[in-house]
Amino acid sequence: MKLELRGITKRFGSLTANDHIDLVVEPGEIHALLGENGAGKSTLMNVLYGLYQPDEGEILIDDVPVTFAGPGDAMAAGIGMVHQHFMLIPVFTVAENIELGHERVHGILPRIIGRLDRRRARREVQEISERYGLAVPVDALVQDLPVGVQQRVEILKALVRDAKVLILDEPTAVLTPQETDDLMKIMVALKESGTAIVFITHKLREVRAVADKITVIRRGKVVGTASPDSTPAELASLMVGRPVKLNVDKEPAQPGGAVVEVEGVRILDDGGAVTVDDVSFTVRGGEIYALAGVQGNGQTEITEALVGLESVDAGRISVAGADVTRMSTDHILGLGVGYVPEDRLHDGLVSSFSVAENMVLDLYDQAPFSGRLNLDLKHIAAHAEQKVEEFDVRTSSIGHAASTLSGGNQQKVVLAREMSRPLKLLIVAQPTRGLDVGSMEFVHKRIVAERDNGAAVILVSSELDEVLGLADRIGVMYRGKIIGEVPAGTDAEEIGMLMAGQTAENGETAS
Repeated sequence: MKLELRGITKRFGSLTANDHIDLVVEPGEIHALLGENGAGKSTLMNVLYGLYQPDEGEILIDDVPVTFAGPGDAMAAGIGMVHQHFMLIPVFTVAENIELGHERVHGILPRIIGRLDRRRARREVQEISERYGLAVPVDALVQDLPVGVQQRVEILKALVRDAKVLILDEPTAVLTPQETDDLMKIMVALKESGTAIVFITHKLREVRAVADKITVIRRGKVVGTASPDSTPAELASLMVGRPVKLNVDKEPAQPGGAVVEVEGVRILDDGGAVTVDDVSFTVRGGEIYALAGVQGNGQTEITEALVGLESVDAGRISVAGADVTRMSTDHILGLGVGYVPEDRLHDGLVSSFSVAENMVLDLYDQAPFSGRLNLDLKHIAAHAEQKVEEFDVRTSSIGHAASTLSGGNQQKVVLAREMSRPLKLLIVAQPTRGLDVGSMEFVHKRIVAERDNGAAVILVSSELDEVLGLADRIGVMYRGKIIGEVPAGTDAEEIGMLMAGQTAENGETAS
């Protein structure tokens, strides 16, 4: 099935999100849509999927113009979409999620008193998952599945509905490197079966690995096309509109006294299983300490314990000379701690609050944002305008809800808030998840600047290149333990071995 967009224009008030965009996607092709945060990529795909109506332009399938009143029309025409934030019901099984909306029923009068044909639904899901190599546990609850498997469920939802064109909107934003590699293999297999894929991303390595064609969008317009053979620097420049430094530029660290001391910390989950097992490390002011490892090895729990969001079963945590092991989050942040959580949507923002309100979530009751009785809305607005410009947050108004922003711009709001006050400790978990290369360059500079200002920085990232570029020291976590600590400049292969539980000395797997 050939898909064509001609002159698609979409406006939101005075903001033109898509400006006369042309795009052609051939059958059995992976067509990458590359652009920075807020460039209009997701808006364009929402138009194609029937979620938005275009103000101008037309959509053609096999050279025939079509109109979609909603996603149902798009799915009926053979277009499926996997959204950046999954559209799954956590308490339903995999099979129930995939069949939702076109359930099979059986009985004498199926439309009146029919029953759900669960056996047929399970069989259908099993067959199509095996056909495309998308192994999923059909009877498992979605809430119990890793993110990478949840994404497979979303893809299967589209394939069950016989999608000939599959839209993947920032599909690797929440995946580990291993899950990303698995997804790219799946994409290639789907392409070979004749499915066309529109791959929305800003990650240059992934584009160069799987794309057949690349269309670059900047500020709502198509600014060029590129070959997968283009260099990362060429793609980054085309995407951002200026030369971009892809490597972190920093001087050697000048560490001072200890700011964070973690001693023998053990953390249990709700079921009593050990998630952090006898972890100890020290972070000094003026250095960046990275906790590396495949996601799910205790990094989340130890960083949450540092800010009082996770209970410590044993051990001690000290921040800026204060014992914070049993201290509340408010008191810990009051010591000069900034915290960028890995899940910006649930833990970093109040999505229904405005951009301006989110910028002062932890400062609203302090001068100059608050008087004796009322919030000082003028100061809050002025602060937000300044930070929006400084961090290049793409929004038409600071009064818009945070939920209206793209994922990358939501991340910028969190970063702007947490880096806008004097800090003794900055904890950043997945700080550039969902950011384009231009924004990553800026964020990396800001993290290094906090270090150079004397703050201790704890970095948690599943991006090994980011860890290698930023960290002065690296602690590698595996199954809740730090199984190795290495200095900056350590070979990526050695760190990769540690991340897999292999000790560098003897190659044995850590227990």
